[in-house]
Amino acid sequence: MTPVTRVGVTVTFLHMDHPPRQTSSGLPPGMQVVRAQAPSVGFYRYLYNTVGADYVWWLRRTMPDRELADLLGDPEISIHTLYAGGEPAGFFELDARPWPDVNLSYFGLLPHAVGRGVGLAFLRSAVDEVWRRGARRMTVNTCTADHPRAMPTYLRAGFQVVRRVREIWNVPNSLGLRIPSNLRL
Repeated sequence: MTPVTRVGVTVTFLHMDHPPRQTSSGLPPGMQVVRAQAPSVGFYRYLYNTVGADYVWWLRRTMPDRELADLLGDPEISIHTLYAGGEPAGFFELDARPWPDVNLSYFGLLPHAVGRGVGLAFLRSAVDEVWRRGARRMTVNTCTADHPRAMPTYLRAGFQVVRRVREIWNVPNSLGLRIPSNLRL
């Protein structure tokens, strides 16, 4: 049996049923969002592992490469990378498989971009992309393991809370993740 650390989180599910009324202020100069046409497993793992290292992002770390490659090859899954000065600064993943709803599966900034005031503008890039596609609804979830500004940022972008659920995760110790003591059971 694989040794695990039991982690307790509260997951909040949110949705948005119409585009935001206010227009986005856009990204700061020198930043742009680029959709990966055919993201490699290695590039995706770099983004996922780096963004999620401090927030107990573990599920995709346990996914075998072949399974992850199949997911990344699905035309209904899209990976969008924020670039600042030519280097990755964040990413988001959209899942349109439940069309006409679109789920923001993952969203976050790399550590060097956190605290630079770009989170809301970057989130609006994801939101605006979903509404450009003609979706009926956009969904996302966040949890108490995520950055403390995640929930306020989602609310500022126009998401509304649907429900909250308490979850217990069995995070494999072999992943070597730093798990905050307040989340350990």
